[in-house]
Amino acid sequence: MIENNIIQQKIHEVRGEMVMLDFDLAFLYEVDTKTLNQAVKRNIDRFPEDFMFRLNQKEWESIMSQNAIESQSKRKNTLLPFAFTEHGVAMISGVLKSEKAVKMNISIIRLFIEMKRVLLKNASIKGQLQEMRERIGEHDIQLNKIYDTIEHLLNLSIAKVKWEERIKIGFKENL
Repeated sequence: MIENNIIQQKIHEVRGEMVMLDFDLAFLYEVDTKTLNQAVKRNIDRFPEDFMFRLNQKEWESIMSQNAIESQSKRKNTLLPFAFTEHGVAMISGVLKSEKAVKMNISIIRLFIEMKRVLLKNASIKGQLQEMRERIGEHDIQLNKIYDTIEHLLNLSIAKVKWEERIKIGFKENL
């Protein structure tokens, strides 16, 4: 069985979705990319655009630049890979119908679920940090006001002491 970290490396973010590419899924399911894509095309009604879409050239170049993808050097430049969302990946096991596909599919879906949990937890932590920043910002403003007031009071008391300590000049009455 393939380890989760290998599967996780094959998950990319495209168009705000976590997706897997056709050739990576073919590798995991131990079939040719052509075989996988033919099975998908024979069952295209199971793969609406929110389950599967073809990458555009810019998305493909971005993924290629971020990852060393040697296996795709033979791929025709005009034929861009398909990207499968979590739901598309779930649907693939139904069209491939092999025991390997079902087992691999379960592993992939579990990994998608775990990644969602981590992302949600991170979003929650991020929100809490933002709230803390805002509170700290408010406290900084309040603390600055307190420091200014204390400084003002200290300046007044220093001025008062200096006023009382000064040498009086002028006419003195002798008694």
